[in-house]
Amino acid sequence: MLRQPYSIVEPYETGMLDTGDGHSVYYERCGTPGAKPAVFLHGGPGGGISPAHRGLFDPDLYDVLLFDQRGCGRSTPHASLEANTTWHLVADIERLRELAGVDQWLVFGGSWGSTLALAYAQKHPERVSELILRGIYMCSRPELDWFYQFGVSQMFPDKYERFTAPIPESERGDMLHAYHRRLTTGSIEAQIAAARAWSLYEGEVITLLPDPGMSEQHDDGHFALAFARLETHYFVNDCWLEPGQLLRDAHKLRTIPGTIVHGRYDMPCPAHYAWALHKAWPEADFHLIEGAGHAYSEPGILDQLIRATDRYARKARA
Repeated sequence: MLRQPYSIVEPYETGMLDTGDGHSVYYERCGTPGAKPAVFLHGGPGGGISPAHRGLFDPDLYDVLLFDQRGCGRSTPHASLEANTTWHLVADIERLRELAGVDQWLVFGGSWGSTLALAYAQKHPERVSELILRGIYMCSRPELDWFYQFGVSQMFPDKYERFTAPIPESERGDMLHAYHRRLTTGSIEAQIAAARAWSLYEGEVITLLPDPGMSEQHDDGHFALAFARLETHYFVNDCWLEPGQLLRDAHKLRTIPGTIVHGRYDMPCPAHYAWALHKAWPEADFHLIEGAGHAYSEPGILDQLIRATDRYARKARA
């Protein structure tokens, strides 16, 4: 029987972390104070957290911290690109760990959150008790080309045609930079229009079957502006990672218990990269889920994620 999410509990604590460089990061803590510590890293960049993410953890066994990364969700300033890089976020995770008062915690990241989790774990392996990674993304140029130029375009020609429509044909050879220009210049109304086109394209290809709720979220102007601005900002800068860095440094994870979960038909993040991480970090449990796309809500993916959080909590209690 496939595992289902736990009941959504209300946070027992919320707050804003002042980063000291112009950002205030919203965080919430859920579950049982003093239970197994964990941190949840959302996707995007710019996706933000939702109450549904709390259901990935047994509230009786976990003390989990969830936060909106810089510039999105309830963090402020909204959609800001200043002082907003992968390494600023890694530093924020460390600040939040110190705020939580724990020496180590389980790190759970999906999609862009898997990228950030890998970057954090490779920089601070002594702070990570376990890693749970879903929808592996390495932020490489071939992955970006697959999603925004040629690859997904062949699987979703209707969605891709709508994605390219706002961009003149003369600029379509580099969709990422074409959108980045429109999301960082011009009127706010024009930026929101571009953001909705960018965001909706992603929201409509991340599930194996159409999900109206996902489309509605990604079409919301407030959500889309942060999502699209932050994604293009990170991607034009290669997420401030050296080529192949996360695979190159996978050896730093060898002593960390881990679980990798990836959908066979993941469109934004081809399974090739999850397989490559599996080969570079063979000690981690690896689950390639048949009949699943990218989203954590895909039934087979959700099942393995909850089994993983349960397993690590039971080991901690034992």
